[in-house]
Amino acid sequence: MEKAPLISALIAELGLRYDRAIAALTGAREAATGADTKAENKYDTRGLEASYLAAGQAEQADELSRALHAVETLDFSDFDLDDRIAIGALVETEQDDEIRFYLLAPAGGGIVLETADGDQVTVLGPASPLATKLIGQFAGSILHDPEILILEVF
Repeated sequence: MEKAPLISALIAELGLRYDRAIAALTGAREAATGADTKAENKYDTRGLEASYLAAGQAEQADELSRALHAVETLDFSDFDLDDRIAIGALVETEQDDEIRFYLLAPAGGGIVLETADGDQVTVLGPASPLATKLIGQFAGSILHDPEILILEVF
């Protein structure tokens, strides 16, 4: 299985999410500073609420920027049969008689990508419970609770 198209798709998805976050941030900043949010009395908190929203949007945009940079700069090199699983690996597993693919990435956990063959690949961030179980394992290893057989590492 080719990793390069998956990495490109992950970068594109993170870029799209970043662009959306910037657009939301722009809207939130305009709302926080616009004439519509000027307090009409001492109990009117629309401006304050809009500024909190803008701060949250800015934090989300910063997080997505860092995630995008982390994925763009990671060397997603290929893994050999005897290499331990690490961030950057594409892992094929079998669980409950079903083949599942996971891309271990520095960011973007939870994103589901689709290959040209129609297979789905779930991105696992480094802090995810499954990623922490996979890291350091080899092809052929069996994880327990739940039972997962590691078939191949790309």
